[in-house]
Amino acid sequence: LIVVDGQREIGFGLKAGLKVVEIFYCPSLHKSKDDLKLLVNKNKFKLTEVSEPVFKKICYKENPDGFLAVAQRPQTALPELERVDRDILVVVLENVEKPGNLGAIIRSAYAASVDYIIINNAQTDIYNPNVIRASEGYIFKLLPIEISVPDTISWLKKNKIRTLGASTSTKKEYTKANLGGRVAIVLGSEAEGLSRNWLELADDLIKIPMRSDVDSLNVSVSAAIIIFEALRQRSVNKKA
Repeated sequence: LIVVDGQREIGFGLKAGLKVVEIFYCPSLHKSKDDLKLLVNKNKFKLTEVSEPVFKKICYKENPDGFLAVAQRPQTALPELERVDRDILVVVLENVEKPGNLGAIIRSAYAASVDYIIINNAQTDIYNPNVIRASEGYIFKLLPIEISVPDTISWLKKNKIRTLGASTSTKKEYTKANLGGRVAIVLGSEAEGLSRNWLELADDLIKIPMRSDVDSLNVSVSAAIIIFEALRQRSVNKKA
């Protein structure tokens, strides 16, 4: 089971088919009773009213809106990765550590029309409430797929998807890379970067130019910069 904190996030989850088991709500914290009626009337699940002190103990948000759901964990696995017959954009994250970063990347990826997010060796629960919150609920619209590095590489190669690894050790800037067609952008943790496997097996390495006395950016910032450059290039190609 997972915890989904917030009406907006719960609403996104329900629209995406999330199977909610129970909703806890606090009347003194939510502004409109109509919001609650809408959720109850459209869906069948247990609804439990709790006091404000109790709700603030079970929720994660600093400023809760009075809604918290317990839901079944979405199941995603390798079978979700069907054979590709079109140009797609994939984001691969290796050794992601901070829930806030993962959630922010998912939000950016959804905004940029990324087709898949693949997680290798996650260092945090991908459905941590802070991941869901940082994603603004878009995690339920773009479900991360947790698989190993070898399985990821095998699927990418089988479908002829080029892999571009983000690395500070290369000279090639991300704006000079071809981010169109079938491509996967691979990012590692801020502390360690990409593993040797990815550095050796990626088709090319790219970097974001920055001052010499700065060794890296926040991974969610790096991801957003490269993802939206990919979106820009792909939009230009469509217009050409």
